[in-house]
Amino acid sequence: MTISLTHPQDPPAPGRLPGISQITGVGTATSGTSISQTELLDILRIEDPRVRSVFLNSAIQRRHLTLPPPDGTGRRAPEPQGDLLDKHKKLAVEMGAQALMNCLKDTGASLSDVRHLCCVTSTGFLTPGLSALIIRELGIDPHCSRSDIVGMGCNAGLNALNVVAGWSAAHPGELAVVLCSEACSAAYALDGTMRTAVVNSLFGDGAAAVALTAGGGQDVAGPRILKFAGYIITDAIDAMRYDWDRAQDRFSFFLDPQIPYVVGAHAERVVDRLLAGTGLRRSDIDHWLVHSGGKKVIDAVAVNLGLRRHDLRHTTGILRDHGNLSSGSFLFSYERLLSENVVQPGEHGILMTMGPGSTIETALIQW
Repeated sequence: MTISLTHPQDPPAPGRLPGISQITGVGTATSGTSISQTELLDILRIEDPRVRSVFLNSAIQRRHLTLPPPDGTGRRAPEPQGDLLDKHKKLAVEMGAQALMNCLKDTGASLSDVRHLCCVTSTGFLTPGLSALIIRELGIDPHCSRSDIVGMGCNAGLNALNVVAGWSAAHPGELAVVLCSEACSAAYALDGTMRTAVVNSLFGDGAAAVALTAGGGQDVAGPRILKFAGYIITDAIDAMRYDWDRAQDRFSFFLDPQIPYVVGAHAERVVDRLLAGTGLRRSDIDHWLVHSGGKKVIDAVAVNLGLRRHDLRHTTGILRDHGNLSSGSFLFSYERLLSENVVQPGEHGILMTMGPGSTIETALIQW
């Protein structure tokens, strides 16, 4: 018999933290056309120097977008809300299905292995939800358990991961998938104003899927999910919102210019709560995978957490190459980290997303 000498009130040693579930695969997909910021300014015929500066100083080089076709004069006319909803449905299903298939390939699993599908989207409203449409599109077993997380915004990927990690722990050996599919082109208002410029200069279309299992044995590759922590900055609840714009007669996304600094100022609080009781310090974290929310947001988080440029290389790289992909951005960064083949067994990582609420979500993982 082995007797533990650890006092019940002592935090567990970092190398022996229990896991909730395990990440076994990831896959991503994009849609539309890859367009540079300068090309987009020309396509939209934006001449206002203030608006142009928002695009050109965004630290974004290219994004995948599906824009309306030019009219007889060559202009891109704003799409009615009904057309935007149709666009969201089409793109979210197409990208989502591809990301899911890529994830299963990475996992070494098949569609018949999927037992729970959780779909996340905030760029359009669907009933029945995206999960039902994906199940029909791919021919997944209609008995598959499913859930949909709608309207939580850019932080929602980790909200979904939290819920599905719990489902996975309650169903050991069964495969669950979280799918984030964001057709940000379907949330654009092309009016050339400064309010919409902040949004139009930032977001891109993309989908990402991550597979989870629990109790799969020691030979399963991928990090274990150890813990979650989140925080809602209720004083800034209206700083990021997607609501009805009566002047435009459509939904419109709003970002308060101060939100990067608000998020940055609260980042320490959430990370400290995440690490509390684990025996870990921030300096023990080997990999940081932060939502590509925008240059100012990333800079504010880096300053407040004392992170180096190298720590956030995947975050800034995804922002540069794809823009803000909303709820799936952190999974694009995770996939890019894995492609480097630098992660070692025992290393720890922190996943962080930020979005409307205003909300910060985090997860602690270990390889």
